[in-house]
Amino acid sequence: MTATARLSALAALLAAAGCHTGRPLPAAQDHPPPVYDEATFAKKPFGSFTIATRDGIPVDTVVGKPGTYRVRDGDTFLDIARYYDLGYNEIVDANPGVDPWVPPVGTSIVLPTEWILPCCTYEGLVVNIPEMRLFLYRRTKGDSKTVVVNTYPVGLGRDDRRTPRGRFTVRGKTVNPTWIIPESIRAEHIKESGDHRTKIPGGDPDNPLGRYRLELTLPRYTIHGTNIPWGVGMQVSHGCARLYPEDIEQLYPLVAVGTRGEFVYQGVKVGTRRGTTYVEVHRDIYGYEPKRQGAVRVALKRRRLDARVDEKALATALQQARGTPVSISPSGIASMFRSVSH
Repeated sequence: MTATARLSALAALLAAAGCHTGRPLPAAQDHPPPVYDEATFAKKPFGSFTIATRDGIPVDTVVGKPGTYRVRDGDTFLDIARYYDLGYNEIVDANPGVDPWVPPVGTSIVLPTEWILPCCTYEGLVVNIPEMRLFLYRRTKGDSKTVVVNTYPVGLGRDDRRTPRGRFTVRGKTVNPTWIIPESIRAEHIKESGDHRTKIPGGDPDNPLGRYRLELTLPRYTIHGTNIPWGVGMQVSHGCARLYPEDIEQLYPLVAVGTRGEFVYQGVKVGTRRGTTYVEVHRDIYGYEPKRQGAVRVALKRRRLDARVDEKALATALQQARGTPVSISPSGIASMFRSVSH
C-alpha cells in the first residue's frame, strides 16, 4: 500500500471511529468556580459520550480526554475531584506524591477524565469495582449505529463488606427512600455510638441513601446517593454503590425499571482509539487479581489486541497502576495514527 493510500485508509478509519462528547471536559483547568460549595457542585458540568458502533460493539473503546488543573489556595483533592466528577481514588492515583489534603499552591495536577470502557457489555449499567466507576449505556431509539455513554464515580464496599460481582436487573426506584437498617449494621451502630434506631426516614440528614435509590435484584444491594459525598471513590459502604448527590440526581431519570446491569471486576482494562491500543491499570482493591500480567494477557486476547503491544510500555503501566489509559502500541504504529489525527 502506498503512503497516500495508507493515509486515506487511516483517515477513513478515524472518520468512522470518531466519537463526540457533550461533556465540557477540562482542557487546561476549564475555568474553575470561585468557590467549591454545594450550590457549585449542584451546577457542575455534565455530559455524555456518543460512540460509533459496528454490529452493536463500539468502534473505539476509549472515551474522554485528560485535563490539567492548577491548584489554588485552599483547594483539596476532595473538592477538585467532585467538581470534575472524579472519585477520590482516581485523582489520588493519577497524582502520586502530591498531598491530597494540602496540595502545593500552583502545582499542575492531572485530571484523569479519560477512560477505557469495561469489556465487554455495552448495554445498561456496568459498575467496575476496582475502578470504582459506573458506566450507563443507552441506545437512541431508531439509531442502531451509536451508543450513548454516561459515567460516574462511585463509593463501594469496604474490605469486610465487599461489593459483590454479579448480574442484576433494576427492580424498583425510590425518591427519598427510608433506610431499614439491617440487623448486622444496627449492631455496629449500637456498639459504636449507642444508636438503637431500626430505620431512618427519607430526607433525614443521617440517611446514608441520599435522595434517590435504584433497587436491584441482587439481594441487599442498591445504587443510591449519599449523605457523605466525600466517600465517593473510597471503600466506605457496606457493599452498595454510592454516587455524589448531583450524580444520582442526573442518573436516576435515565435508568428505567427493568434495566439490566452487572458488577464486574476488571482491574486491568484494554481498549483502542483511532488505531492505538491502551491499557488502564487500577489497584486490586479486593486482591482478586494478584497476577496482573495474566490479567492483562487475558484482556488483550479477549479484545484481539495481543499482537499489538509495546512490552516495555505495558510493564511500566502495570507497575505504576495510575488508573489512566496509557498507550501500549508499538511507537511506529502509534505515531503514524497520531500524525493522521493531528
